Order: sequence, then C-alpha cells, then structure tokens
Amino acid sequence: MDKEEHVLDPYQPHEPESRAVAVNLLKGGSGKTTTAINLARELAHRNGQALVIDLDDNGHMTLNLGYEDLYASADDEEDNHAKSVIVEGADPREHIVSVADGLDLFPAHEDLETVQSALKEATMGTTRLKKNIVDPLLGDEYDYIIVDCPANRGKLNDNAMYATENIILPLRPENGYESGLTNTMNRLVKEAREYFDLNILAVVPTDLRARIDYDTRDRSLLEELNGLSNADAIIPNFARLTESDWQDIDDGDYDGPLPGIRHRSAIDKAHDVGKPLRDYDSDCDQLPYYAELAAIVETGEVVR
Repeated sequence: MDKEEHVLDPYQPHEPESRAVAVNLLKGGSGKTTTAINLARELAHRNGQALVIDLDDNGHMTLNLGYEDLYASADDEEDNHAKSVIVEGADPREHIVSVADGLDLFPAHEDLETVQSALKEATMGTTRLKKNIVDPLLGDEYDYIIVDCPANRGKLNDNAMYATENIILPLRPENGYESGLTNTMNRLVKEAREYFDLNILAVVPTDLRARIDYDTRDRSLLEELNGLSNADAIIPNFARLTESDWQDIDDGDYDGPLPGIRHRSAIDKAHDVGKPLRDYDSDCDQLPYYAELAAIVETGEVVR
C-alpha cells in the first residue's frame, strides 16, 4: 500500500457535505496558516471551489499570498474591508480575491483591532461572521470555507467558532505546545460548547522532523496525542499509532509511513513564494496528508 492509499482509502467512496471549519490554536507559530491554506487548496482541488478567510491579525496568509495592498490600511477607515463586511454587512464578494485554481481568499486587514472593538459593541457581535460571510456563501458559492484564526482570545475567535462549529487543531513539536493545546481546550473549546456545538474534526501534528524511535519532542507529541481517550475520533490516519505500532518502533520492526505531516523544504519554499504546496510542488510526498484532512472536512469526521 503506498502512502496516498494509506491515508485516503478509508474515505472512498464518500459523499462530501458543505462545511465551514476553523483552523485554530491559542498559540502562535503552531502551523495554523500553513495548515489552513493547504487544506483549503486540497478542498478546491477535489471539489472545484473553496474559500479561505484570513482572520489572523498578523495577516501572514494575506501578505505571503501577495495582497499587501489589501492588508495595508489607508487613512480613511472606510477602506477597512474586514470591518465593512464582518461588522457592517457589506457584500464580501467585492473583496474576495483569487489565490489558485478554484481557491479564493477573503484577506485580512492590518486594523483588525478595530474590528475586534466594533464586535464587542455590536448587537449579537459573536454572530456577524456567520451572518455576513459564511451563511451567504456556504453551500451556494463555496462548498467549503476555511477560517485561519488569530492565536488570541477575542471576538474574532468567538466569531470563527460560532460561524463554523468545526475546528481543526494543528500542533508543532516545540516548546509550549502542551500549554497551547490545554489553553485551547479549556479557554476556547469548552467555553464555546456552553453556548453551541463545536466539533473537533482533527488534531494534526505538523512540521515533524525528528526520529521517533527514541526520546524526542516529536515522539512526545505523538505519544500524547495518540494516548488521548478519543484518539480514534480525532487523530488522522496519517498520525495514528497504536500500542503495537509503538512496540514495533521500539523493536525496529515498524515499516509504516512516518506519522504526522513531516517537515519538507517544499512546504517552506511554497510559503515563501506565496503559493499553496500543490501549486509549488505537486509531487511533494506530504500532499496526500493534506488530502486526508480535506476528506475529513468533507465527511465531517475521521474515518478508519
């Protein structure tokens, strides 16, 4: 079985359903933007059309894709397209731009702080992203909408959770990933679930680059995630390791694919030149893993 069959077989055949998803973690540098853009690109590749919304106040996705002119603020506050659409209900279609074949972007704006403040004062401020962007576009113009979220609590994050009701959590094996996951679960997911359903579609270990047959941070991350009581429901096939797999790894007998989305220079270079991975290197061996994430979004769950 080759790598693409390993991750895709459980999902074939399946009937895709329209869905919005937030890519989120209350920690910077966790791989949110890379995960969001490549997930959205695979959804567009597989289904013909997808939209990614950049809500990150740093605007990394918007800037890296070459839309500095849309991100940069003019002197006139009316040029803040994020405020005019999300808060005031202007037509989002007037500000959506093309990224690649079938993939569109609603760009961030450098003054998202003003949007945060306005949402705090607005009536039903938590519902505005859903009302003004997601509901008008989802299932009509786009079957899939992916939201790249800020790494901090606030009304933009609340809007992303409420508008999508689905979340994917990317984790890099670096200092602070444990607290990032704990804070996200306690301060975001659990609190949101007091008011509406929020479904964790997947927890994704990403940018792994170390061996896992001895004590490394990569191994610790994979052990922690695969040791969760609900691991079968939220860990993608490309990152799922059973107790017998770990035994084989320690005995030197493991012959499966390396788990998790692995570090590849092509992923970094695609980011540097402002392209999704598929459009920079369509032969990269990590694309099947992003394809499985797309399948998870299409079906609404991890399938074994």
